[in-house]
Amino acid sequence: MDLLHNIAHGFEVALTPINFLYCVIGATLGTFVGVLPGLGPLATIAMLLPITFKIPALASLIMLTGIYYSAHHSGSTTAIMLNMPGEPSSIIICVDGHPMARQGRAGPALCISALGSFFAGCVCVIIIAVFSPALAAIALNFGAAEYTSLVVLALLASSALAGRSLVTTVAMAVLGILLGCVGTDVNSGRERFTFGIQDLADGMSFVMIGVGLFAFTEIISQLGRERREKIVSAKVQGLYPTGADLKAAWKPILRGTSLGAVLGVLPGTGPLVCSFLAYTIEKKLAKDPSRFGKGAIEGVAAPESADNAAAFTHFIPMLTLGIPAGAPMALMLGALTIQGISPGPQLMTEHADLFWGAIASMWIGNMMLLVLNLPLIGIWIRLLMIPYRFLYPAIMVFCCIGVYSLSSSSFDVYVAAGMGVLGYVLHELDCPAPPLILGFILGPILEENLRRALLISRGDPMIFLERPISLALLLLAVTMLLIFCTPLLRRKPQSMLAEELAEEGT
Repeated sequence: MDLLHNIAHGFEVALTPINFLYCVIGATLGTFVGVLPGLGPLATIAMLLPITFKIPALASLIMLTGIYYSAHHSGSTTAIMLNMPGEPSSIIICVDGHPMARQGRAGPALCISALGSFFAGCVCVIIIAVFSPALAAIALNFGAAEYTSLVVLALLASSALAGRSLVTTVAMAVLGILLGCVGTDVNSGRERFTFGIQDLADGMSFVMIGVGLFAFTEIISQLGRERREKIVSAKVQGLYPTGADLKAAWKPILRGTSLGAVLGVLPGTGPLVCSFLAYTIEKKLAKDPSRFGKGAIEGVAAPESADNAAAFTHFIPMLTLGIPAGAPMALMLGALTIQGISPGPQLMTEHADLFWGAIASMWIGNMMLLVLNLPLIGIWIRLLMIPYRFLYPAIMVFCCIGVYSLSSSSFDVYVAAGMGVLGYVLHELDCPAPPLILGFILGPILEENLRRALLISRGDPMIFLERPISLALLLLAVTMLLIFCTPLLRRKPQSMLAEELAEEGT
């Protein structure tokens, strides 16, 4: 009864004119920045942070949270339409979403993406309201050793995404980790892999890597085709999913939502890791895994649901423990702290209006996103009718502006161009880019927690085996590695036997 009363009170607070207005602003602005590659919710929240000091705390929190989950909701739009992810967590959507668009099925892909996001958002808002204290307690059991093992598990899981060779995909993940190490070491203050280039002292950003490996690589590869204007099917086979599409997508949506809801509570995992893991699970559960990468609708439904579920449950540790689960959460935490509000266990009692009002606004904003995005499907479909020779110069200019605006440096644009060439070479060699991106983003997290765990244990690596959760994650990683290697080991003797028989026949 108290829960229903609190939720009703939250809706009463969230539906006041001022709070509703900021909810609309957050949802609209988040949708816009989610579609734009290179901007993202982190940069937008950082730019708007000074403005929030002059408006009420609840209104500012509603606007900032709206920007965050709306950007994750709409980040898949350009990933599906142009193979250009608006958000890091939308990278994996490119694998099957863009092939669907090229087959004339962009409408069903966008619609399933919107419905999966909406369902995941609604479920996770309820989870936040009901299970916040219990789920936050789970995160307290994770230390440096557990996060190190979790990152190792995530990197090995990415090996099942898009490559036929385990060695190739692991090598790509390692290359991503090495790229993530470029810059100045925080502990020693020494520069690593900069080769004397001062512009690399601060490291490489995801924007230049992601835009280069996906947007620029896509442009280069498409321009090499003979019939460039026929890249995307001009005949659209319907704007909305069929009954078969819904039947194939509802289970992946449920699994993706469940995965994102659980792992989103843990700092360091978040939407990116959840979307990758959701895709891996669906590919392993599929009766015909060969469909993935060629336009399987499950490859859109599961990661998109996991992405948005994790984006919502990321608020649990911040609101209930005062622990930010990511950089955007840290900015929101700072915005509340400056206004004299300390998120933590007492937030629900000392600032009930803020806590329950913010939760209610999430449900309202999630409903707005469905209303905003579904009618726009027809508009996005019209992009398919534009000949690619007219479209790619605008995409290139747009990407260059996004990369340059990050730090106002032309060097970043050159790096993105270089990554585009590298991405094209990797594409021709059949080396998947998603594991590289995952390694690039998780590399610093792996290094930080590995150092911290060894510092705690005074250099004893047994800490990873002595802690039960860490041991369980490592065992799961080893099991997954064996699962990936077993088909290869079976295939090798069979191929050798076939060669011997062929020699005997000759």
